[in-house]
Amino acid sequence: MLRVVVLISGGGTNLQAIIDAVRNGRIQNTEIAEVISSGPEAYGLVRAAKAGVLAVTISPKAFETRKAFEKALLDELNRVNPDLIVLAGYLVKIPMDVVREYERRIINIHPSLIPSFCGKGFYGLKVHEAALARGVKITGATVHYVDEELDAGPILKQKAVEVPEGITAEELQRKVMEEAEWVILPEAIAELARKENKE
Repeated sequence: MLRVVVLISGGGTNLQAIIDAVRNGRIQNTEIAEVISSGPEAYGLVRAAKAGVLAVTISPKAFETRKAFEKALLDELNRVNPDLIVLAGYLVKIPMDVVREYERRIINIHPSLIPSFCGKGFYGLKVHEAALARGVKITGATVHYVDEELDAGPILKQKAVEVPEGITAEELQRKVMEEAEWVILPEAIAELARKENKE
């Protein structure tokens, strides 16, 4: 059984895609052990509660120093001891201690075809605004392992999405979510679960 912790910061739409895929059997032999939110106002916490998944908030703002926050996050992850950590719209930089401790056990979903529109400053709507400003005809999403460099870890899955003429950044964000993110993130977890169960 693959035990997963999902880290979120906002609406939790990718979390919902994972919950639904576990429920309908697209992801097998997997349980969501916990959801960790970077803020108490994240709607993803409501989604977790509705699904009966344990959820906690570990907010950088609740700690006097960044170091104290990073220690609290690592302590909580070590307490749960997951097989896999999934960053599903998590907008806080992952502490290096966590990256090292959970090497090759952290994956992230990014709303572009890496190496395009990734790295520092490219998150959320900013990714789609940059893609439209550049005039790309195809964008998409990428699931990759997290390493010590931002958005630079080995790629697990990618899915392309066409960019229609005249689309807004908000519309493109939704299109990439529906056609790529919500498809390949559950697929990647399902593949890792199958691999885990073979070993």
